[in-house]
Amino acid sequence: MVIAEDSLLVREGVRRMLDRQPDLEVVDEAADLPGLERAVAEHSPDVLVTDVRMPPTSTDEGIRAAGALRATHPGLGVVVLSQYAEPGYANALLEGGSAGRAYLLKERVSEPGQLAEAVRAVARGGSLIDPAVVEVLVNAARRVRSPLDALTSRELEVLDQIAQGKSNAAVADALFLTERAVEKHINALFAKLGLVSEPDVNRRVKAVLLLLSARGDAGG
Repeated sequence: MVIAEDSLLVREGVRRMLDRQPDLEVVDEAADLPGLERAVAEHSPDVLVTDVRMPPTSTDEGIRAAGALRATHPGLGVVVLSQYAEPGYANALLEGGSAGRAYLLKERVSEPGQLAEAVRAVARGGSLIDPAVVEVLVNAARRVRSPLDALTSRELEVLDQIAQGKSNAAVADALFLTERAVEKHINALFAKLGLVSEPDVNRRVKAVLLLLSARGDAGG
């Protein structure tokens, strides 16, 4: 299998846990999306264990890689590790089907049995979702949700500034952030709202329309 994780400590922790399993073998590691893609192309592993967020944008590289690999490596199982129980990321991971996909919280790294179980499950085409994530998904399904519910408070603040027609630089000034930080928040909110593979200007417009629509519903 291949491990993709930008944190050296987490990456080595995952490797040590999995190396202790006699039936599992780690063949390569990667610290970013290009490295992940090279490792998978070179080794054709049975399983990829990947973080959600990695360079170059540190937004949703792991999720996007899992989606792309459905077409290029359909037999590859993917275990996504996330710091939080994010329903948006879990839904995106499972959008093309749950077979060969697992979503675990990073805290499971300290539980070798859980992580190894997930690896074995996706290797044989099964799936495994962290119980904490399942609870979040069930609770979300019980109520009508706006796509904006998936955004963090900071991402909502950034979107509100965009709705005022501000550039990234102006948003950064207003929120006392760097332009790089604003770009990361914008990329993250685009991903959570399902606005992908379009020119940035179109995604900005659509994101603003979602915000204005939600405000209109609340006001009505």
